[in-house]
Amino acid sequence: MQIKSSHSHLGGEEYMLIRQKELWTEIRAVIGGVDAEACRVRALMEKNGQGKQLFSPEEISKRFKDGFERRGWQQRRATFWVTHGEKLLRNLNGVSEDEGNNEIEKTGHETVRPYNRTGFVKGRVAVELQLDDYAFTTYDLFSEHLGSYVSDIIDVGIEILPMKELEREMSSGVPCYERDLPAAFRQGRGVPPVPLILIGIAP
Repeated sequence: MQIKSSHSHLGGEEYMLIRQKELWTEIRAVIGGVDAEACRVRALMEKNGQGKQLFSPEEISKRFKDGFERRGWQQRRATFWVTHGEKLLRNLNGVSEDEGNNEIEKTGHETVRPYNRTGFVKGRVAVELQLDDYAFTTYDLFSEHLGSYVSDIIDVGIEILPMKELEREMSSGVPCYERDLPAAFRQGRGVPPVPLILIGIAP
C-alpha cells in the first residue's frame, strides 16, 4: 500500500514530523509493508461484481495489525461507568473508573459499563484503520480520537482510510478518504479540537 493523499488538522502532521518523527516513520513503514495484491479474494455475493477479485477489508486489517504489533503498537481498551443522570455525569468528568462507579451507585442510579477501543496506540499517538463502515469514521474523529485527547492519553490521532480507487474494488459500505475528508474541517478550522492526520491509501 502507499499513501496517496493526507490532510493535517490542527498541526497533526507537523507535530509528528517534529516531536514523533520515529513513530511517523513506523506508521509509513507499516502502510508501505502491506501487500495489497495479497489481500484480494473472490467475491461471490457482492454487488461490485460476482466472482470478481476484490480487496478484502479483513485481509488488509490483518496485515496492518501484524505490522503495527511487530513494532510494539498495542490496542487500547478503556472501560467506564455511565448512567442516565446528566448532572451526575457532568460531575464525574475526570474521575477514575472506580470513583465514577461508586458515585453513581450512591445515588441509586443504574450503571452501565461501555468501553472504547482504539486501534493502535504508542507513545501518545493513536492510529485507527477504518475499513468497516463509513459511519465509523466520524465516530473515530469526534469520539475516539477526541476523547483520548481530552483525557490526556494522546497528542495526535491518525485515521487511515482507503482512497476511492481502492474503495471501488472493496466490499460495499466501506468508507473512502475523499468522502470523509470534509468531516475534518466542515464545521470550522478548530473542529474537532484535536490534532489529526487523515491518510488516504491505495495499492
